[in-house]
Amino acid sequence: MDHAGFEKEGLGPADLREARPRVARNARVTPLLGSDSLSEQTGARVALKCENLQVGGAFKMRGATNFIARLGPEERGRGVITYSSGNHAIAVAHAARRSGTAAVVVMPTTAPALKLERVRGLGAEVHLAGTTSLERKERAEALQRERGLAMVPPFDHPWIIAGQASCGAEILEQMPDVGTILVPVGGGGLVSGIALACAYHRTGLRVIGVEPEGAAKMSTSLRAGDPQTLPSVRSIADGLLPSRPGDLTYAITRAFVAEVVTVPDEAIRKAALLLLRTEHLLVEWSGAVGVAALLSGAARTHDAPTAVVLSGGNADPALLLAPAAT
Repeated sequence: MDHAGFEKEGLGPADLREARPRVARNARVTPLLGSDSLSEQTGARVALKCENLQVGGAFKMRGATNFIARLGPEERGRGVITYSSGNHAIAVAHAARRSGTAAVVVMPTTAPALKLERVRGLGAEVHLAGTTSLERKERAEALQRERGLAMVPPFDHPWIIAGQASCGAEILEQMPDVGTILVPVGGGGLVSGIALACAYHRTGLRVIGVEPEGAAKMSTSLRAGDPQTLPSVRSIADGLLPSRPGDLTYAITRAFVAEVVTVPDEAIRKAALLLLRTEHLLVEWSGAVGVAALLSGAARTHDAPTAVVLSGGNADPALLLAPAAT
């Protein structure tokens, strides 16, 4: 699918521009911080896009805010529902509360306690279901049918992707000479949004997606030629564990993302600890995969100025510092 095809999906340049003031109702413009340490280690100028400092602790606030803002009064009055391992749940709960809308969230039984507490603290009604994204989705769809709620998908929807694209637009404004952008990949909403924003504004800019080795759904799908469902997923990066990319996010990634690479959990762990100790940034495992790709050599900058998206910071520092389980 080319540019025109995505414009028909509601993801043209005008759609991305119009999303930004809606996103700004709840989300902030996050800083892009230069990293002397990473620049020295990689030989390229490296800057960190700090979505770990976003309202709600992750980039998900962008898409959730845009989506809920686009609902009609009647839909908002009935309430919204979503399914999430954590950060999208926090974002939906927060955006719903700000808009005066009731929120229901389905989370896995293995959801990190910190994320679970934050969702409940924002007033959302929480249901726990299974351990996989498909189990959460099925439970959420059942509740949606029973109660007439509006579904806020975690990644595969034009309104969500347009919201996430605002992160890419900010990077282009903050680092006009950026040549490479590294982006964590879960369901693909963030990487596809950033890739679209870049494709509409600059040629030759390389967007690289990064997945955990144990949840390589997008790279597996790209090799196969269509979206694939992994039989199982496993990684410390709990926010990147969908077993299947979205149809729309897959199509955008195939069209506009230069490559998708994978990194092992040990590299992710080292990257998060480096960010905490050297950059003084608290970044959850999922948010550290781009730095892991840089340090491990899985992703190469080709000496181009490089931005790395730190997608979330909802982590307990004590858990980051705890010895790895054997």
